[in-house]
Amino acid sequence: MVGNERLRAAMATRGWTHAALAAVVGVDPKSVERWVNLGRVPRKVTAVKAAQALQENAHELWPALRQPRSARAVSPELVALYEQRADLPVSVFIDLLSSARERIQFLVYAALFLHEAYPRLNTLLREKAEAGCRVQICSGDADSPNVRLRGEEEKFGHGIESRCRLALLHYRPLLDVPGIEIRTHGTTLYNSMFRADDQMLVNAHVWGVNAYGAPVWHLRHAEGATMFKGYAESFDAVWSTAREVQQ
Repeated sequence: MVGNERLRAAMATRGWTHAALAAVVGVDPKSVERWVNLGRVPRKVTAVKAAQALQENAHELWPALRQPRSARAVSPELVALYEQRADLPVSVFIDLLSSARERIQFLVYAALFLHEAYPRLNTLLREKAEAGCRVQICSGDADSPNVRLRGEEEKFGHGIESRCRLALLHYRPLLDVPGIEIRTHGTTLYNSMFRADDQMLVNAHVWGVNAYGAPVWHLRHAEGATMFKGYAESFDAVWSTAREVQQ
């Protein structure tokens, strides 16, 4: 389960304990603890009270409040919806990966923001693999026509090709780690995906918009639902056609 790092930081900055905030808002301290450590989202009225006490914006502390209530009824797998990837602190991605026990999967073109903001990423992936977690990283093939086209569409020129090559340089030290597999793909990337066991962050791609400006939805697998399963199968399909990176 991913914690709420924004809420944790806001409370720490102003010296609020779980018990103190709970007393002001009128809930049990365990509820506040679940907001912080498990990423639970309170009712809107309660969230507004908490945000006022913390002198913060409720929607910034809990971006999921922006989504209409009907969205949860349509899909029980939708945990949260973010307007753009830039709204998410990298800690959300890292907390998700840190929670993995069996499987980590990346389907991206480059996703350099992870290494740039969290230099310990390779160490985390190595530790996960050593603990028995299967790590599959599927990065963009810099020589693929689809990668070059994406650069043109985003008016990024050859920059995206360079970023794909740089991404591989970051991952190369992991090539000899048992349990870690790295491949490159040349598919049209409709979404970037970051999976940890039964949870997934999906960064949608919008024509002409860089990925950091496009929406992200946080999914959690639910029995009988199909969204998570569809993205997971999409990863498997791309992975089966991707080329293994040699040492």
